Amino acid sequence: MPAEPETVIGGRMFLDGALRYGQIGIAGGKIVASGAYVSGGEQRYDFGTSMTLLPGFMDPHVHFRDPGMTQKEDFTTGSAGAVCGGVTCVLDMPNTKPPVTDLATLTDKKSAVRGRSYCDYGLFAAVTPGCPAALLAPHVPGFKLFMGSTTGHILMDEDEDLDAVMPELAAAGKPVSVHAEDDHLIRHGVTEYCNQDHLRDRPAEAEYSALRRLSRYRGVRFNICHCTNEPQLAQARALGYTTEVALHHLLFEAARFSSAEYKVNPPLRDLDTRDALFKSFLAGNADMFGTDHAPHTLEEKEQEYDAAPGGIPGVETTMPIVMEMVRRGIVPLDLAIRMGAEKPGEVFAAPKGRLAPGYDADFAVFDFRRVQQIDLRRLHSKAGHSPYAGWDAVFPDTVIIRGQVQVKDGELCGEPIGRDICG
Repeated sequence: MPAEPETVIGGRMFLDGALRYGQIGIAGGKIVASGAYVSGGEQRYDFGTSMTLLPGFMDPHVHFRDPGMTQKEDFTTGSAGAVCGGVTCVLDMPNTKPPVTDLATLTDKKSAVRGRSYCDYGLFAAVTPGCPAALLAPHVPGFKLFMGSTTGHILMDEDEDLDAVMPELAAAGKPVSVHAEDDHLIRHGVTEYCNQDHLRDRPAEAEYSALRRLSRYRGVRFNICHCTNEPQLAQARALGYTTEVALHHLLFEAARFSSAEYKVNPPLRDLDTRDALFKSFLAGNADMFGTDHAPHTLEEKEQEYDAAPGGIPGVETTMPIVMEMVRRGIVPLDLAIRMGAEKPGEVFAAPKGRLAPGYDADFAVFDFRRVQQIDLRRLHSKAGHSPYAGWDAVFPDTVIIRGQVQVKDGELCGEPIGRDICG
């Protein structure tokens, strides 16, 4: 028998694929009932019809830089930004210092971040030569494979190394998120002065080649991160892989946004490529938003272009910008929810992303009448910069994680209650 609701929340919400008035019963941090009316509940709250209750969002791709690079970000600041952007669960990448490559480094990182996150989280492990996938799999939501060079030094791009680890990754059964750029096709050691140079040196062919090389391996659940172009989405889809798109590849292009603030790996592409990617995204051809939240300090990004690191912060701003596009009728609400909540929970086997019994009681509550400009002074990241400063956005009014209010009236009010979804 399902537990009796301790709390009932009502309002205009996204239930069973439609936006309508409904009620949700919560017990022990879980949704235990949903429908037009839910009885019981010692506490009952109603958001009325002016607010819109959505499932909390899940970001399957963040770099919180913790441990080892906490001058750029740490789990406390990164997770605070996440919840203020409506994100109730994040999956953190393993290219920290030290990188998460074995059970010892994973255990150390779990200890280091425990009790410091405002949202729930999972910690990835890196695919490296001799990766003990069977040992790691019960403790991680997935693995990260870097086929292209980027922040950190855990590149894995030689066929003999890949051949050796793929059978164990297939047997482990967890998703393998891939930075899918063939490093052999990236030009190294060439001075770059702008994003068009960066685009020249990291061509789309490197992404196509990486997918062709991955296609040799059977039974591995590949997830292709930060897809930059429509042919790549189509190629991944044909191979049965899931895909992520980042907002910066959907909204920026190399010629107009040429400075190091917009430097990222894989790079921004040309205008026609960006527009085709956006059209494909609207057609439903991408599975998830993955922000690739990759903060570097303002001082680092203000260096000469060639010396500046690649990476753009986005965990706090992505879904509010998407919600503004929903408000304006550019992006359908059901697509935003599928990509921002439902599909990430499904792919990474987390009880997140749906307002239905059995799922965590995570909500992001929006007032679509309340549009504001993104203000750097209000963002929580240590990065101290954002390419989205001044953009219109709809931030959540209230964020609830497992039945506990973390954001109220748009302000962080909770405690670091975040749990590791893999224990």
